[in-house]
Amino acid sequence: MTEVIRLLVVDDHPVVRAGMVAMLSEEEGLEVVGQAANGAEALAFARELDPDVVLMDLRMPVMDGAEATARLRASGTRAEVLVLTTYDTDADIVRAVEAGARGYLLKDSPPRALAQAIRRAAAGETVLAAQVAARLADRLRSPQPAELTSREREVLALVSRGLSNPEIGRELHIGEATVKTHLLRAFAKLGVDDRTAAVTAAYRLGLLDLG
Repeated sequence: MTEVIRLLVVDDHPVVRAGMVAMLSEEEGLEVVGQAANGAEALAFARELDPDVVLMDLRMPVMDGAEATARLRASGTRAEVLVLTTYDTDADIVRAVEAGARGYLLKDSPPRALAQAIRRAAAGETVLAAQVAARLADRLRSPQPAELTSREREVLALVSRGLSNPEIGRELHIGEATVKTHLLRAFAKLGVDDRTAAVTAAYRLGLLDLG
């Protein structure tokens, strides 16, 4: 690839972020055009800098990496998201993949492997660390119970109390459109198509506290 790949590096730890920037700046054909300390900053810088690849940490304050990835995808940006994290739990992997991440790597990946993964992500290829690919394969072979995010559970808990979407939004300090998004995602995961069925299914699966 002859064109330079423009990178936005997102990580809430300044030392880790600086180390990644220094390492990637040594790689031919890669240019770090910006740095962000959380998902909200990543969204702002992605709009401003138009990177080819966003190297995204997952667990960050203000806005986590999965939420930022979903919002980047929804915004229509051309940037591909490559998750780089220390976490390889099923829940983290699934959230990132469902949000639209092009790849998922762990921070112990060798520098050359990371650089190659960035190039592949920029070319539109899916890139998964070996252990991450194995976990996803295991999930496909073994049916899994529905997994709701903490926010989806919060929304459904308020639905069970009879609150409307605007009331839920005010309670959780989020927009009504965001409430609807969480509900639709919960509906899809639970295999239902209305609020009552979603609450009933969540209780039956033990995803909501009856207390």
